[in-house]
Amino acid sequence: MSQLLIGSHVSMKMPKQFLGSVEQALDFGENTFMIYTGAPQNTRRKPIEELKITEGKALAKKNSISPVVVHAPYVVNLGNTTKPESFEFAVAFLREEVKRAEALGATQIVLHPGAHVGAGEEAAIAQIAKGLNQIIDPDQNVQIALETMAGKGTEVGTSFEQLKAIIDQVDHDEKLSVCFDTCHTSDAGYDIKTDFNGVLDHFDEVIGLNRLKVVHLNDSKNEQGAHKDRHEVIGYGFLGFDVLNEIAHSERLATVPKIMETPFVGPDKKHQYSPHPYEVAMFKAGQFNENLMDDILNQAPIK
Repeated sequence: MSQLLIGSHVSMKMPKQFLGSVEQALDFGENTFMIYTGAPQNTRRKPIEELKITEGKALAKKNSISPVVVHAPYVVNLGNTTKPESFEFAVAFLREEVKRAEALGATQIVLHPGAHVGAGEEAAIAQIAKGLNQIIDPDQNVQIALETMAGKGTEVGTSFEQLKAIIDQVDHDEKLSVCFDTCHTSDAGYDIKTDFNGVLDHFDEVIGLNRLKVVHLNDSKNEQGAHKDRHEVIGYGFLGFDVLNEIAHSERLATVPKIMETPFVGPDKKHQYSPHPYEVAMFKAGQFNENLMDDILNQAPIK
């Protein structure tokens, strides 16, 4: 059986920056991880030379942590046809994000495709492709992974066909891949819970499994087709541990990093911490530990 590639969204902040991200992944027992290059709610970013990349890369290499995934901030919208300045800013920012990801040695930049803000799905798809054609450098190594979306508001990318329509309009489509989010795809209406392999077969028919390069392994607070996009701690949502464990260990996705973005937990808002090390341990063991999870959901952190 192939080694399980399992990790989570870890922090990157002062003073250790990327080195701190690698250290956190190690503490969590991970062999892959995802970062935002700054806060996901804004586009303020530190210069590349301040990110402690050399030290972080050395520690990751020493501990066989790979690949690294970057997530673009979700406030940029390539699908906006009504505000040219917003589209132009998104293009300029994402060009720089490609450079940051390359410097970090990331293999993938996960990107929410965008929203049509009233102009309609077709217009947004064309606009997203137009933006990607301006962003992509034919010589870049990192791929831009379009994420499967839940369908809240005017989001596009809620069906495999929409993602394929974007890919088909991009000149250097070899620089594009897909991030398959289990919560989003279920919320979009796909039957992840009882027929994951059937969903994967459909993905393969429409897009091709060779493009699936990242899995966001998230439970969902809502039932299939809810279009809500609300992640839940592994084992406590609609999908449940057994379904997500099957996805984590699927031989069809053996080389794809599985990244968790589940919410912080704790007894109250002042005492919140990451469930990821415990979730990682359960996926490695292939078994849900209800006592452990109940404990961390309601008490102070173990460490």
